[in-house]
Amino acid sequence: MAGSLAASAFFPGPGSSPAASARTSKSTTGELPENLSVRGIVAKPNPSPGVMQVKAQAQALPKVNGTKVNHKNVGANAEESIPYTTPKTFYNQLPDWSMLLAAVTTIFLAAEKQWTLLDWKPKRPDMLVDTFGFGRIIQDGLVFRQNFLIRSYEIGADRTASIEALMNHLQETALNHVKTAGLLGDGFGATPEMSKRNLIWVVSKIQLLVDKYPSWGDMVQVDTWVAGAGKNGMRRDWHVRDYNSGCTILRATSVWVMMNKQTRRLSKMPDAVRAEIGPYFNDRSAITDAQSEKLAKPGNNIDSDATKQFIRKGLTPRWGDLDVNQHVNNVKYIGWILESAPISILEKHELASMTLDYRKECGRDSVLQSITTVSDECADDHPGSNIQCDHLLQLESGADT
Repeated sequence: MAGSLAASAFFPGPGSSPAASARTSKSTTGELPENLSVRGIVAKPNPSPGVMQVKAQAQALPKVNGTKVNHKNVGANAEESIPYTTPKTFYNQLPDWSMLLAAVTTIFLAAEKQWTLLDWKPKRPDMLVDTFGFGRIIQDGLVFRQNFLIRSYEIGADRTASIEALMNHLQETALNHVKTAGLLGDGFGATPEMSKRNLIWVVSKIQLLVDKYPSWGDMVQVDTWVAGAGKNGMRRDWHVRDYNSGCTILRATSVWVMMNKQTRRLSKMPDAVRAEIGPYFNDRSAITDAQSEKLAKPGNNIDSDATKQFIRKGLTPRWGDLDVNQHVNNVKYIGWILESAPISILEKHELASMTLDYRKECGRDSVLQSITTVSDECADDHPGSNIQCDHLLQLESGADT
């Protein structure tokens, strides 16, 4: 689904971004080949093994254990060697297949070592309990919890995790929740009853509040749960904390509806699907009503005269932006929205809250434009002030997406 309206609020950042100073540095770019095919990479053939012949010559010492040793010449090219008997060992007493037995033994020892590594358990209390990050269901089966380590490729110019990286964590926990609960059908998060009816989930609305951004190497803990949203919708909430301190990093809530995978039209929730997911509903809310008042509301500044507009055109989806439902993933829209935001705001402020309304899905052939509207009251000559922006993502033809 594509977001037609969005609003974001930026709080002043702790300091200027390294990207500001990086502008003065000269960048170089390399040229890439026009076409690159896996078939174009040919492995170097291994040369056929040759035969190596080794001739060893040894000269006996004049004395061995105090006894003088004499050499007797038999012929001009003949040499007499002292017979040597190897000590009896376990392997020397085995038949010719001893090397095969040794190889098999080595394989079993290596397999046992690998199994020991897989069965590794942390011995330090501050280490991740969920070793492989698969997550687990807690609180009587109503909440799913998963931990994530912030990777180097998930941070931005300000050395903290990007909002897109955090949103990808939310989506990952949502899918893993469905899978761990045994409700995953053959679709992208669809239940078995949904798969029978060619139904998929699409997001209708997302709201989030960010308290702080984790840094590279930080461990975050994500809790997620679901609840009902009207007759035909489902609400999913998230609460992200710092794993070590327990401090809140992000709170988010979303509304999901069903769409027919073939007709691409919204659908009512069948009773069979409600019976599947109903036992997992949890009425707890990640964002309270009081916190919701702090959220940016879309559309406040779009029609105002005292505004400045920034437009970025020619945005097209890449193949990697599509998910298995054959439309652009909802996290991608956030990056497109921020494409038109003034760089001066992104350098000096942090995204503190966002509300996104999705109205239409975006396909791979779509060409979009991103529009950001900033009120004159939030101009750059007011350092330290909070800034609210309104964003509109639409087709270049003018139709909302």
